Amino acid sequence: MNQRLKALIHFYVHSNLMDIFGVLLILAICLWRRFHETVYLDGEVLVNTGGQYSQLIAGGGFPLGYYAMCAAVLSVLSGRFTAKQNNFGNILGIVIAVTSGVLDYLFGNHSAVITYPITFAAASFATYKWSTGIKIRQIDRQYYLILGSALLLAFGLVHLGFYLFGGKPGFVFRNSVALIFGLSLAGNVSNAFKYQETWFNWMAYNVLQLIKNTLQLNFANVIKYIFYMVSAVITYFDWKLNGDINQHRPSP
Repeated sequence: MNQRLKALIHFYVHSNLMDIFGVLLILAICLWRRFHETVYLDGEVLVNTGGQYSQLIAGGGFPLGYYAMCAAVLSVLSGRFTAKQNNFGNILGIVIAVTSGVLDYLFGNHSAVITYPITFAAASFATYKWSTGIKIRQIDRQYYLILGSALLLAFGLVHLGFYLFGGKPGFVFRNSVALIFGLSLAGNVSNAFKYQETWFNWMAYNVLQLIKNTLQLNFANVIKYIFYMVSAVITYFDWKLNGDINQHRPSP
């Protein structure tokens, strides 16, 4: 591939300006769509509350819109740092496992009670593995084993979670949640081993998240996952073409 194109891909992935752009993009569109006015009250998600916002909050409502916007910003930064092969992205991933779990639960995915602790553990494992100086690796049998096991576990746990805790009804919604969690779990575990094909997982994950968050009316996440999709494609090529940024460090 042309060296100039490789350099351009690397510049995009490692640019601090793209970090800022991603954050500002989410905040600007969420404010434009008035997503910040979303309130969670008495088991319901109330959108575009307008002049009633202050009254609803005073009446015990939870400022779900602002919370979701902050969580989306942290998630974007986590993805960006991980793409740069900076372990701080995985550390943020641990925090996001908590914030995203709360959001998913409030938006109707009550299986989050048992699925997000596993995401928390996977992000913690990735943080540890990266701290040892692990280098980018290519696809092998272990990758397929991770992917298959994650999907089987995800479908079992999500359906169990909905059975035990209830949540938003619908065959399509529940199975999309299961598939999304499976891809996320596979992505987090394969990321711990720094597979470059991890970004294929995130591409598929982002498409499904766009569908799910559109159904949930979570516009903060819709914008976030569009940005993620572009970043995942470009980051895959950066990892594949430009390699590990720590070439001098031995692989454990």
